[in-house]
Amino acid sequence: MKKLFSIIILSTFLSACITEDIPDNSPKGNFEALWRIIDTKYCFLDYKHEEYGLDWNEVYHQYSNRLTKEMSKKELFQVLAEMLEELRDGHVNLVAYHETSQYREWYDNYPANFVDTIQRIYLGKDYITAGGIKYQILEDNIGYLYYGSFSSSIGESNLDEILNELSICDGLILDVRNNGGGLLTLSERLASRFTNEKILTGYMSYKIGPGHNDFSTPEPVYVEPATDRVRWQKPVAVLTNRRSYSSTNDFVGKMKEMPKAVIIGDKTGGGSGLPFSSELPNGWSVRFSASPMYNPNMEHQEFGITPDIEVDMTSEDMLKGIDTIIETARNYLHNHKE
Repeated sequence: MKKLFSIIILSTFLSACITEDIPDNSPKGNFEALWRIIDTKYCFLDYKHEEYGLDWNEVYHQYSNRLTKEMSKKELFQVLAEMLEELRDGHVNLVAYHETSQYREWYDNYPANFVDTIQRIYLGKDYITAGGIKYQILEDNIGYLYYGSFSSSIGESNLDEILNELSICDGLILDVRNNGGGLLTLSERLASRFTNEKILTGYMSYKIGPGHNDFSTPEPVYVEPATDRVRWQKPVAVLTNRRSYSSTNDFVGKMKEMPKAVIIGDKTGGGSGLPFSSELPNGWSVRFSASPMYNPNMEHQEFGITPDIEVDMTSEDMLKGIDTIIETARNYLHNHKE
């Protein structure tokens, strides 16, 4: 009987310990839960402190002062969304039944550097579509390939067909402007067609504890050549703009290490942290960056990748229906023919 009594006391004590730190479903409780999720699981807090002075503890005091017990759900959502914007991360979203927050300044404050009506002039009316890719051979014998989303699947056979058809070209333009990302597996699949050997393209680590610097030992990331598949052997120009984001940022980082590739256009949008999701007491969910990825020099690519040749579309060219970035790529490829 004494043993049973001890177990009951211990069980009660443990239950109290476990539930004591669980935030309740109040404005304050949901705020505390969200702040703590980011504080313990987000992977760029120290990096962003170094880059622009982010102080997550100061953010806590700043936004907790805006809470009231009587505030509506929409008012609470606004406070929490604005707090998350302090992270300057397009991978961070607060999702409620009535709204989804999104940080857009990673592309809003930059030139678009892509006009689909002008792109259609280059594609013409007889372009070919394979999987999620559109492609065409331009009149100067340069291949043009546009991949608008890494969420649009592209199979190995599709890539064989495309690269076979474009093999007669003197060079290839691979346009990933306005590609907001998608599947990392497709990024790797496409990149594997541009190398004949295993290439180190970066490192990746994982959050393993609540501290801001609690990460696993960085693991090397390689791109291996696609075995028994068609691989491109000539120069390739990869076109980028600020809306080249997430897995597209990853793809551009991989291509930057390819010996015959050049990156042309504007800096990519970034988004190098793999996203993870968690839930607040009221049922809202939050998505955030949880696993950092680096280039081969162990440098963050969270805020984008600088192109080898930086160029913007000019207003003069746009008025003439000319894409300055495509034309820069064509000139480069003609000057680097093999």
